[in-house]
Amino acid sequence: MNKDIVKGHWKEIKGKLKQQWGKLTDDEIDTMQGTFEELEGKLQRHYGYQKEQAEREIEKFLERNHLTEKT
Repeated sequence: MNKDIVKGHWKEIKGKLKQQWGKLTDDEIDTMQGTFEELEGKLQRHYGYQKEQAEREIEKFLERNHLTEKT
C-alpha cells in the first residue's frame, strides 16, 4: 500500500475517519495531519488492533472510499 495516499487525501478523508472510527477525537485527527503511522498507532491504541490488523483496516477503508492507487 502506498502510505502517501493517506497524506495526499487527508482533507478529503478526515470526516470519513470519524465516521469509520468514532473513538478518534477531532483533535487526534487534526494532529495526525495525514501521517499513516500516526493513524495506525491511534487505531491500535483505541481499538486494540495489532499493527498488521491496523494496516489492513486502513487499506480496506481506502478501498471503500476509492482512494487506492490503480495498478
